[in-house]
Amino acid sequence: MPQPLILASKSPRRAKILESLGVRFAVAPAGAEEVSIPEQPRETVLRNALAKLRACRASHPGRSILAADTIVWCNGRIYGKPRDAAEAAEFLRELSGVAHTVFTGVAFCGEDGAEQTAVAESTVEFRNFDDAAIADYIARVNPLDRAGAYDIDESGDLLVASLSGEYENVMGLPVEPLRAFLAGCGGADRSGAAR
Repeated sequence: MPQPLILASKSPRRAKILESLGVRFAVAPAGAEEVSIPEQPRETVLRNALAKLRACRASHPGRSILAADTIVWCNGRIYGKPRDAAEAAEFLRELSGVAHTVFTGVAFCGEDGAEQTAVAESTVEFRNFDDAAIADYIARVNPLDRAGAYDIDESGDLLVASLSGEYENVMGLPVEPLRAFLAGCGGADRSGAAR
C-alpha cells in the first residue's frame, strides 16, 4: 500500500479538506522562513508554499508532500495571521464592508521529488459590521491562526456577504489543483482518511 501523503501543515482546515476527499495523510508541519511582498500576493504565497515543501522534503525524502500558504489581500496590503486579538479586531474593522482576495499557493511533490505548483484566488465580500460584532466573532472563533483573522468555515456567515471562487481556497486548500496533482502521480490512496 502506498505511503500516506504528507501534509506539511498543522492547519486543521487543510486536514479537514483532505479528510473530506478520502485522502490518507500524515501531518508533518515544516518550519520555513516566509516572505511577504504586498505588491505581489501570488508570488508571496507561491514562494512560501515552495519553502515549506522543500523544508519538509529535507526531512522526508522520497515521500509525496503537500504544502500550502494562504493570505488575504486587500488594497495592496497582505493580511496574514494576526499577532493578537487587538490586531485581529483591526484586520476585521479594515475589511468590514469591502471585497478582498484570498490567495492560496499550493506546492506538491510526488515520491520522485518533482515539484508542481498552483495559485488559486477567490474574492470574498464582507458584510458591514461594527465593533460589537467583531468582538462577538473573536469570542466565538480563535482568529490568531487564520489569515485575515477569520474562518469562512466557522461562523463565516456572520462576516461573509458573498463569495466568488472556490470555498475550499478560502479555507486554505483549493481542491481543483490538489486533484490534478494527485491524479498526475497515479492517484491518491483513498482507502480511508488516516492521520
